Parts: sequence; structure tokens; C-alpha cells
Amino acid sequence: MTTPEDLEVVKVIEAALMKRWPESKIEPSLDRISALVDALGSPQLSFPNIHIGGTNGKTSTSRMIDALFTELEYRTGRFTSPHLESFLERISIKGAPISPAELITTYNDIALYLDLIDSRSQTPISYFEALTAMAFVAFAEHPVDIGIIEVGMGGDWDATNVVQSAVSVLMPIGLDHTEYLGETIEEIARTKAGIIKPESHVVLAAQEPEVARILLEKVVEKSAIPYREGIEFALTRRDIAVGGQMISVKGVHGDYSDIYLPLHGAHQAANAAVAIATVEAFVGVKLDEDLVRVAFANVSSPGRLEILHRDPTVIVDAAHNPHGAKALAQTISTEFDFESIFCVLGILGEKDAKGVLKALEPVVDRLVVTKSDSPRALPVDELFDLALEVFGAERVFKENDLSPAITYAMEQVTLINQVSNGVSAVVITGSVVTAGSARAILKKIGRAEEK
Repeated sequence: MTTPEDLEVVKVIEAALMKRWPESKIEPSLDRISALVDALGSPQLSFPNIHIGGTNGKTSTSRMIDALFTELEYRTGRFTSPHLESFLERISIKGAPISPAELITTYNDIALYLDLIDSRSQTPISYFEALTAMAFVAFAEHPVDIGIIEVGMGGDWDATNVVQSAVSVLMPIGLDHTEYLGETIEEIARTKAGIIKPESHVVLAAQEPEVARILLEKVVEKSAIPYREGIEFALTRRDIAVGGQMISVKGVHGDYSDIYLPLHGAHQAANAAVAIATVEAFVGVKLDEDLVRVAFANVSSPGRLEILHRDPTVIVDAAHNPHGAKALAQTISTEFDFESIFCVLGILGEKDAKGVLKALEPVVDRLVVTKSDSPRALPVDELFDLALEVFGAERVFKENDLSPAITYAMEQVTLINQVSNGVSAVVITGSVVTAGSARAILKKIGRAEEK
């Protein structure tokens, strides 16, 4: 049972972690995290791991893998980032966020070690490194049967790369975080390929040809065993269904048909194929088809094409780069029958804002630019100027804060729906922070409407 006192202590812990080197500031090195986990007794080596890298789809695929292992009766530990609303979401045990009491115990277990490593390094332990170590300790203490570990950024120097993974997964790789990962997709691929371990299993989502070549070179170098989308496994059928889609998959060890996936988008169907192949690679046999159907029927991916309000329809999506925005735009245009779209957009300053705008432009009729409360948010005026170039003055509006931007978009769409035979919708996107904040705002709106 969570007490008010526990919640207050969690706030203190989060504040202490936030004072550390932030996630947005990277000093590429495994030295600090290696020293920290060594001091803690290498908890990450006490359970087998699935390690998931790439640019897009990591969190959704992690949740699908978690669901499959849960149906196989494994005790799962899942570490993902960033979070939507609470940093407790990042550390999941048996499919649920770590409890405040467990988080407090875990932090108390490592706090002195954080100070010890800080005293020995010119650069202190970062926020992400501390949370990574906390996840490893929590999973070891629980204990879990399998760790599902999502890469934070990059690969070879990412803090999660102290695991010895049984299976490495490389989701589609694109241009992102170029200030740290490299200016070309080839440079980024080399960095992300750094999670591939010697003689491990490697599941490769469909990649651009130049990326695939680099990843396969690393697979050969490490004497690893590859499972390539489109060759060793594949999505063989996808049909749009109410609330999601029906899919069929050719797996590594067998075929799976008529699986209902309550998520929208061709990219989520591809993620599901990767998830099945990953679990097959780990267990070494075909999975029971009914087990797969049950696992996927219950899967969710908060903040990913998530419908959070009806009348008007409001969809929240965490797309934060052009690749994600293209997937969002494609899904909106092919799987929904909206007459028009009012989009609320808030992007972080280091992202390719113009690329996101160009990806969204074909499906968005009106755009409201705004910003989240993140200190990394792109200023509204800068985003507005970029939006004018892509959308033109008649289609772009601005609101300085996210909450009034959402309210304005919902009011406008409500008016449109009252005088139109069709149905229009609001789509809120641009970053994980924007999606998380929007979820909290929409919950308040929902509660207010219930009164």
C-alpha cells in the first residue's frame, strides 16, 4: 500500500536525481556506470537480458516483449525511457511500474555508492546512469527471470550497455540525436550496433540498405546469430480492425495467424513481428499461438496513437522526429476517417522541427504550435516561424502554453463537428514530454466533465 509519506519521499528522491547531470547533456563513456555497477556487485549480470536499441519503436516493442514473457509466466523487469508522467514508469516489474516503497528501498541501497563514484570522477553520475543502476538493483532484488532493457541513447556508450544480453534487438535506425551520434545515418548505425554481444542472438528490424550492411558487419564481427525482418521472420498480413488491427506473422520458428493487436499503425504491426521474433530467439522454439493472441490482446502502449478523449476525439502520440511523424501521418490518413485534423505541436529544441512539420503537413488542416514545460522545449515563436514556412499563415496558430493550446483545439474541433456531417479530431504530438503532459491535462478535463 502506498502511503502519503512514501509519495513525499519519492518527490525528494526525484528532486535529488534531477540535480544530477541531465539526460539532455551527454558525456559519452561507460566508465562511470561500469564503476557504479561493479561497486554494487554487478546486479545486471544476475538475470538474462533482452537489449533493445534503434531510433523508433523501442518502447512499444519492449512492452510487447514484456507481454509475451508474462504469458510465458516469466517474472519480467522492464527498463524504458523517457517516461510520460512519472519517472516510476521507467522501472517496471511484472508489467507494472515500481512501487514508491520499492523505489525508496532501491534508492537507499545505492545512494552511498552514487556519492562514492562521484568522488572519484570528474563528471558525476548522471540522472540516467543513476536510474539505470536502480533498475538493475531492483530487478536483481526482486528477483526477475528476464530483464527487458531499452537503450537510452546510441548504443556502445549508453549506460545500459553494461548488460550481457542474450538477445540484442535493433529497431529501425534513422537520423536523431545527431549532435551525439553522428551526422550521417552510417555513423549512427555504427554507434547503435555497439550493443551487439559476442555469440548472441540479434533481431534486426527492417533497415535502410546502408544501415543493414553496417549492422550485419557487426554481427559477423561478433560471431552473432542474426534474425532479419523480411528473411528469417516477417509480417505476412495486416488488416485494419475496430480498435486496432489483425495481423499474421512468419516467425523464426513458426507461423502465427489471426492475432488481434489493439494498437494502430503499420509500424506497430512491424513492432509486433519483431517482438515475436525476439522471444522466439530467446526461448529457441515456436510460441503457443493462443498464448501470443492473449498477450497481444492485452498489450498497450501509452502515448503512442492513444485515444484519450471522445467528443471530440483527441489522440496523443509521442512522435518526436521525422520518422515517427511520418508513421503518425500515415496511420491517421489510412486507418481513421476524419474530415479534418487540428494538430497541437510541441517539440524539443534539439530536434528536427522542420522535418516533423513537413511530415505532418499533408494530413494536418490546422496547426497550433505551443511548448511543453520542459526546459528543453523549442520556444513557441521559433516553432511558429518554422510552421509558417511549411503550412502558411492561414493554417497556423500559436499558444504559449500546452493546456490552453489543447483547450483551444478541442473547442475549435467541437464547433466544426457541430456544423459538419463528418468527424474532425485533435492530434497532440511532438515529443514524449508533450504527450505525457497532454495525458495529465486531458485527465483533468475528463474529470471536470464528469462533475
